[in-house]
Amino acid sequence: MIFLYVLVTASVITEALALWLVIRNYRYVVRKYDRSRTSYCPRTALIIPCKGFDTEFEKNISSFYTLDYKNYELIFVTESEQDSAYKHLLEIKEKLKGRASAFKISVIVSGNSSKAGQKIHNQLFGCAAADKDCEVYAFADSDACVKSNWLNELIYPLRKEKNGVSSGYRWYVPLKNNFATIALSIINAKVAQLLGVTVFNHAWGGSMAVRVETFKKLQIEKIWEISVSDDLTISRAVKEAGLKVFFVPACFVASYEKNEMLSFLEFARRQFLITRIITPGTWLFGLITSFYSVFGFWGFLGLSFYFEINGFDYWYIYLLTALLSVSVQLFTAVLRQKMIFEIFQSDWHRLKAAAVADILAGPLWSFIILLCIILSSFGRKIRWRGITYKLISPTEVIRI
Repeated sequence: MIFLYVLVTASVITEALALWLVIRNYRYVVRKYDRSRTSYCPRTALIIPCKGFDTEFEKNISSFYTLDYKNYELIFVTESEQDSAYKHLLEIKEKLKGRASAFKISVIVSGNSSKAGQKIHNQLFGCAAADKDCEVYAFADSDACVKSNWLNELIYPLRKEKNGVSSGYRWYVPLKNNFATIALSIINAKVAQLLGVTVFNHAWGGSMAVRVETFKKLQIEKIWEISVSDDLTISRAVKEAGLKVFFVPACFVASYEKNEMLSFLEFARRQFLITRIITPGTWLFGLITSFYSVFGFWGFLGLSFYFEINGFDYWYIYLLTALLSVSVQLFTAVLRQKMIFEIFQSDWHRLKAAAVADILAGPLWSFIILLCIILSSFGRKIRWRGITYKLISPTEVIRI
């Protein structure tokens, strides 16, 4: 029985710490998401690797043409001219001729990657094609739709040398209210809620920037040449160098998606498997916290029923612990949905269903996240945008 009392005490302390972290991150985000600072505008190359025709492709790509930033070039990179994205990029470029904020716009072809993931190969090709006076590399994904102040805010933290890489994060906006799409939005939201002024920050490749000087000093090009993940590898290199991964709330971007169950499970497994290979400590933390989220409610609820049936006098302690766990899950869900309502008010009509599901079915989503992490425990092969890779080590991948 002493062990169970210790377990209850540990649970209460864990819930208190989780609550503190979530509230702290929430306050940080709502305080800083609506900024537009223009005092630091180094010459920047904005590099966007593209493959295939994403949902809301034209809307996403067009958003990079009308940024408030005054000193950037825009570089779109595809694997080949046969890629469906290539034709559409040229059409959008022609359509928006004369309306772009960038001083130069390029649509270039990188060719097939023989070592790294195709996305990283495209990014490195874009870096090589950038203006020689470029001071900052910024990266974005073709499935991200950004606001006009996005690049200003993304670059601004880099004025301080201690900030090795600055990053925003995505928020999946469902275009279809089926289970898979809503699950994708909610699971991503749970990860987004962990970002703030914290050591848990990791860069996200769809919205990140790094000084060219730092990029070369940390030899990111050599790391990327044989890697499949751009963001986790650069985050690891930055932290090992004693620098910070700086999260920028104003750089939350909308990703408009609709998913089916198989593609959702493939995506979730891929994300967690990449994390397991490249940053195993982060993956283990996710596994432990997910297991606790499931046990914190279902485990203590089961114990309370067992002890009540067997005449244990203090069975209600376990019931209260289970209620505490589900209450914290409910509160954190309300907080993250309130946060995103502030940031994406124009998309709230699309986010409503996911918000309600997130708030009302917390224990279900915790179980699904745990299942996805367990699935990522096996194997080293992933499929990404039609290409199969085998992850050998944190910095080595084979394209199959």
